[in-house]
Amino acid sequence: MPPDPLHGVTLVMILERLVARYGFEELGRRVDIRCFTVDPSIMSSLKFLRRTPWARKKVENLYLDMLDEVAK
Repeated sequence: MPPDPLHGVTLVMILERLVARYGFEELGRRVDIRCFTVDPSIMSSLKFLRRTPWARKKVENLYLDMLDEVAK
């Protein structure tokens, strides 16, 4: 069984890496949630994503896609 690429990776780390690669504007295009499109910040995004499982899953999937893209 392949190792889980999310093992040991915190939500903060995921957000920081996504923001560094794409910026909030592009994140808002790729994952259409208000915390990325209206006055975005890491802290406000964390607060929303920690209490909204469906949005967190979308962000985690984008992170996994980014890892695949970088690996190629």
